Amino acid sequence: MASRHHILVVDDEEAITYLLKTELDDIPEFATSVANSVAEAMTLLQGQLYDLVLLDIKMPRVSGIEFLRHIKEQVPTTQVIMLTSMTDIRTAIETTKLGAYDFIGKPYDTQQLIAAIWRAIEHRQLLIAREAFQFYQPSAIIGSGKTIRELIEKAKKFAASESFVLIHGASGTGKELFAQLIHRHSPRKEQPFIAVNCAAMPDQLLESELFGHEKGSFTSAIKTKQGLVEVANGGTLFLDEVGDISTTTQPKLLRFLETGEFRRVGGTSTRKVDVRIVSATNKNLENEVKAGRFREDLLYRLNVVSLKLPPLKDRKEDIADLVNHFLARKSKLKRLSPQALQDLKSYDWPGNVRELEHVIEGAIALSHGDVIEPKDLWINASPETKSTGTRPADLSKDAVVPLKEMERIMIERGLKRFNYNRAKTASALGITTKALYLKIRRYKIKVPILKLEED
Repeated sequence: MASRHHILVVDDEEAITYLLKTELDDIPEFATSVANSVAEAMTLLQGQLYDLVLLDIKMPRVSGIEFLRHIKEQVPTTQVIMLTSMTDIRTAIETTKLGAYDFIGKPYDTQQLIAAIWRAIEHRQLLIAREAFQFYQPSAIIGSGKTIRELIEKAKKFAASESFVLIHGASGTGKELFAQLIHRHSPRKEQPFIAVNCAAMPDQLLESELFGHEKGSFTSAIKTKQGLVEVANGGTLFLDEVGDISTTTQPKLLRFLETGEFRRVGGTSTRKVDVRIVSATNKNLENEVKAGRFREDLLYRLNVVSLKLPPLKDRKEDIADLVNHFLARKSKLKRLSPQALQDLKSYDWPGNVRELEHVIEGAIALSHGDVIEPKDLWINASPETKSTGTRPADLSKDAVVPLKEMERIMIERGLKRFNYNRAKTASALGITTKALYLKIRRYKIKVPILKLEED
């Protein structure tokens, strides 16, 4: 079951906090806590991520306005509704400029207050969804073959439970798509889906991304930052390439999985969130355990239920569906000749579905008419080479070169076509600007400095 909405009521008058808690406790979706001082409220905030704070504008010692500033700095997605007397309306309006979602005058109307609370919670969910959009772009799982259909049904069954799921599969088989599918069919579907690639970051950065950090905890920590476990609160956290997490970070992840508790880097207070974990790996984690590179107890925690995704060479009945899907997304005017489709089915696809998508992208760029022919494909489907992943060197039919070289050629061609505009080039290639930048560095592609500055 997804977490309830946590609300904190902060008012120095005990009668008001008691009354508000009594009223809000009648709403099953709310879990309400109270504090009669800012010091008490700060202690509660350190141990729990709240969706909403109802805050009296006049508090002793530390004002409600100062505490509002603290909340928005520490947990910017937590919404704040100010409680104020009718004589403080002008001040209350000023608090909205400081980040308060709304203000309610005393004596308040219960129904009006509850309506404002729901609006604030919906606003918070919208903010989280916007923040999460860079991580989560749902796509369909394409294929009508028996194997993929059975896997989809199995994933939907897993979605109904709260069990952790471990997805096994080679790179390019669609592990994140299945993680998204599980989330979309789970009780948490209205909450965030956050994905993190554990192989793409060094230890300290990964720990900071997952658990957040306090201001000044390391050289570049110029402000406090929420971790992805907090952003994903109530939803699903997808740990991609979990087998690449270092033995230094593994114990911290294990503790979080067992308790739901964590500490930000540089922090001393323990925080608690409610997230479901779906993880994925292209490694044999049992072998990693035997080699001492992965904790056995962590594997047991992650691998409650599992999915094993087949390589594309074992589900060639889906290639036609996948090709039609990629063509519909990228160029509705293009179609594949029968021989080109046969060549695609004859190839063993070491890069799986991701490689097929890149081949179709390249074929769209290379073909001159509305029909993609075998000569437009970056593969050699002959029996001698179909399993090696070889490519036409100069885009001619006979020469061969590695896929990475072919990717470099297409990136250079795209950059020149769009006058070295990275945003337009990335869009045409179907990748993010950040991914393009990394590939430019990896392949040491020369780009005019002025052109980079213009982007």
